[in-house]
Amino acid sequence: MAIFHGSKVKIFSLSSNLVLAQEIADYIGIPLSTCEVSRFADGEININIGETVRGHKVFIVQSTSAPVNEHVMELLIMIDALKRASAREINIVMPYYGYSRQDRKAKARQPISAKLIADLLQVAGATRVICVDLHAAQIQGFYDIPIDNFRSMPIISDYIKTKNIKNMVVVSPDHGGVARARSLADSLNAPIAIIDKMRPEPNVAEVMNIIGSVKGKNCVIFDDMIDTAGSIVAAANALKEAGAKDIYACCTHPLLSGQAVERIMNSPLIEMVCTNTILLPEEKKFPKMVQLSISHLLGQGIINIIDDQGVSTLFS
Repeated sequence: MAIFHGSKVKIFSLSSNLVLAQEIADYIGIPLSTCEVSRFADGEININIGETVRGHKVFIVQSTSAPVNEHVMELLIMIDALKRASAREINIVMPYYGYSRQDRKAKARQPISAKLIADLLQVAGATRVICVDLHAAQIQGFYDIPIDNFRSMPIISDYIKTKNIKNMVVVSPDHGGVARARSLADSLNAPIAIIDKMRPEPNVAEVMNIIGSVKGKNCVIFDDMIDTAGSIVAAANALKEAGAKDIYACCTHPLLSGQAVERIMNSPLIEMVCTNTILLPEEKKFPKMVQLSISHLLGQGIINIIDDQGVSTLFS
């Protein structure tokens, strides 16, 4: 039994990001608890928790990244198991929130899948959700339980400062990311520019215009995620054509689907900076990539939550 600051606390990791979960547990100073995730012959998920959780504050680390549906079902089944085992609190640490891009109806008969995920987690028995850089802030309104949206910006900002980039401009890859880019620009004391783009279909982006001055400047593109890398590479190409010098890309969630790695390696990007919200296999790691750990951010957030302290100071 782990007693932390007078509370019975346990941290579990499911299969999506054991490395990050271990780093978080090491930062807090308590061991990861044991649970066994297995599958029946037909693919059904079964979970067995090997120790008592009765009366404990439990934290489950699980990014709902690819394979998204497998990781979502693992999480829901784990929550149910903990609830039936009389856990006092069930706190979900979901560094990457799968389905977060489906936060509204873009067309008449589309789902709002981010809201469905919120409903599933709450019905299963979650008492709190901790995320990092939600794709859309309004997802917080889908919940009737506490949800904390942590920000990777201070970690990325600290790294960019070590590069000593001169004559820098922070670039938002679209209109929706302007607030995100503005926060990084303010931290770096730099101006911003905006890529005006359109999406004829999902994962396809066409750059229409660049708002702001980038000629002769070093550009830092900042987005919440890089999926197929089509948008980020199109932005980098447009910036280079507009006269930009060195171009860097920063994101929180490196999904890197399909031909993303090849696209980035063949692009004008000097470096791609990301965090470890998603566990990347070796084939998705490449020379241009720098991956920063968010374990201390999430670990300190968990400590503050255990101690009933605020977490907003961690975002500055």
